[in-house]
Amino acid sequence: MMNPDARIEELLEKPCWVIDGLPERVPENSAGQYASLEEVFHTPELFEKFTDILLKLNCYYDLHVNCREEWMTNPSPAVLSAWIRDVFETQGRILILTAPEEALITLNGDDNYMTVYDPDTVLLERTGRIAGAEGLFVWKGAE
Repeated sequence: MMNPDARIEELLEKPCWVIDGLPERVPENSAGQYASLEEVFHTPELFEKFTDILLKLNCYYDLHVNCREEWMTNPSPAVLSAWIRDVFETQGRILILTAPEEALITLNGDDNYMTVYDPDTVLLERTGRIAGAEGLFVWKGAE
């Protein structure tokens, strides 16, 4: 495995895409109900969708996963699922480096989205198809 800690800061500076329940960023001064609905959307079911996306991506890529400051390569589906449930319940964080492409996927327990930093075209397209099958969208994050 590559040195994961050496890559994370670099990847966080790269372009990112967001995996979300909404098809695009909600404007900051939106008159809509986004702020009120964030709690409604923050459910174990949403995190199960994130789990399913990651498990499916793990069929195509090695996943180097950091949870609770521990790195594991290709954790079993049961372990990865348990870690994601724990992140949801404790407002923790998971960092995932894909290999061989070395993209970074982040999931924070207090967010309603996952972020993918510096994916190549194949990973981005594949992630979009898998997310779409889960009823989620992939859109370009802020530069």
